[in-house]
Amino acid sequence: VTIELKNDIRIRGTLKSVDQYLNIKLDDIEVLDLDQYPHLSSVKNIFVRGSVVRYIVLPQAEVDRGLLEDATRR
Repeated sequence: VTIELKNDIRIRGTLKSVDQYLNIKLDDIEVLDLDQYPHLSSVKNIFVRGSVVRYIVLPQAEVDRGLLEDATRR
């Protein structure tokens, strides 16, 4: 997934978990604008507080529609 934060940092990584507050845990992250944020180059795992997230982009090919539809029925 790719997430964009309210401070314009864009991070791509493997989604590990999301809680009810939309706090997100990502593994194997890559900062897309590394020239602007070189201090994040050594970070591999990250926890992002839900209140600082602007967008979350899920690749359509990786979304399990059956699982998603089943989860929304609960």
